[in-house]
Amino acid sequence: MTISLDLTLAELRIALAPAVADAAVFDGWTPLAVANAAEIEGVDPEVAKFAFKADSGASAMAMIAAWIASIDRAMEAALPAETLATLKIRERIRRLVQFRLDALAGQQEALRRALAIMALPHNAAQALRLGWSSADAMWRLAGDTATDYNHYTKRMTLGALYASTLAVFAYDESEGFAESKAFLDRRIDNVMQFEKVKAQLLRPDAERFSPARLLGRLRYPAR
Repeated sequence: MTISLDLTLAELRIALAPAVADAAVFDGWTPLAVANAAEIEGVDPEVAKFAFKADSGASAMAMIAAWIASIDRAMEAALPAETLATLKIRERIRRLVQFRLDALAGQQEALRRALAIMALPHNAAQALRLGWSSADAMWRLAGDTATDYNHYTKRMTLGALYASTLAVFAYDESEGFAESKAFLDRRIDNVMQFEKVKAQLLRPDAERFSPARLLGRLRYPAR
């Protein structure tokens, strides 16, 4: 890949992110990973360091955020909403999450290090924002248009599903990542069951179970 010299700093971060992740497998999420990625991609190391915003080098969270953004962008290009529209919602979500796992194949060490960094207390808020952003991107591609509280519950649920699947994938040594795929399918089944129960509980009042109506019928039975 040839990186354009006309990119903004934000665009440069995303363009460099896959190479930084490759370097992070060996160098960790450190300034050295940025320097090595810049050299491989033919980018001025000082410009690359500046793009990741840190006085004494490159910020680990800036690198990780750019990596996640690059995966979001690749996912949106590979699986646009119109491509997924003919599939059932369960399969849309499975395809989207699986694409992200496939994008991480070969970079599990970088993923393990990234998860450890994001788990640090001072990074927790940003890690949550990143997870929310990826869950939002997946739901939008899956065709979700909810604007009420469902908008939030769906993203929290998918964010938790994706985070737990990543934790399994990071240490999965099974052939073809079979364990991660099976785990993902189980979690999606759980989510679909939850959504079904939630829909039943939130039916219109006329169809919803009413304790008051039941007591009334017991007191004044139909004749």
